[in-house]
Amino acid sequence: MGIGCNIRAARKRKNLSIQQICERTGLSQGFMSQVENNKTSPSIATLDSIANALKVPLAFLLLKEEERMQVIRKDERRKTVYGKSNLQVDHLGGQGNVKMMLVDMPPGSSTEEEHAHAGDEIHYILEGTVYVEQGEDSATLEAGDSFSWRAAIPHYAKNVGASNARVLISVFLEAENDA
Repeated sequence: MGIGCNIRAARKRKNLSIQQICERTGLSQGFMSQVENNKTSPSIATLDSIANALKVPLAFLLLKEEERMQVIRKDERRKTVYGKSNLQVDHLGGQGNVKMMLVDMPPGSSTEEEHAHAGDEIHYILEGTVYVEQGEDSATLEAGDSFSWRAAIPHYAKNVGASNARVLISVFLEAENDA
């Protein structure tokens, strides 16, 4: 998807015709058609004029497909299973160096042993009671509690409650290729 496709998509979302954009920008319909079909590359000044006519930020027109908003429906999520306890991991999405996961931990399940990997993590306990440990630090957390740690330092988590625990995890990685 190129700049022209972004322009066309924004124009159609706003129910505007090429003629209406041309009236607002002073550009010809032939030129606008070429722009929308990625057959010509408009100047930054022309793109700014088109962005103003569409009432969208100029930067939006310049976004590559992978840089645009990503929507992942709940039935389209990538799902994995982690460890011997079969922790269910729903991969909620990611952008750049950040990714989010939702982990379901059955009662008594754990990460088995301390483990370490790249990144910094922030955890939010949605349901249940989870015991976490990293080095000499430990805590028992309940729904509504949160914690963070450097994942490169060995850590451990266990559902110590009588019911399922759900943990929302956000992971920041220094380099995108660490994801």
